[in-house]
Amino acid sequence: MQSIKLQTYVGNDGLLQLKLPVGMSNQDLEVIVIYQPINPILKRAWSPGFFESTFGAWQGEPLVRESQGELPEREPLL
Repeated sequence: MQSIKLQTYVGNDGLLQLKLPVGMSNQDLEVIVIYQPINPILKRAWSPGFFESTFGAWQGEPLVRESQGELPEREPLL
């Protein structure tokens, strides 16, 4: 038995599409589905107060961006 963990989207039609690895075609499978809704607020949010607690927190020497040098000349796109 093998397991695959993925995040996917179920549309208005209520259909869930699963794509299995190559080599899993033309055979019978037993599939167990366990689902858990993802809270969109927690999914992409920074922790409350993150920026306030980290802004200006560096205590070492000032950070300096060194020279990046010249970009190499590239071949033109066709």
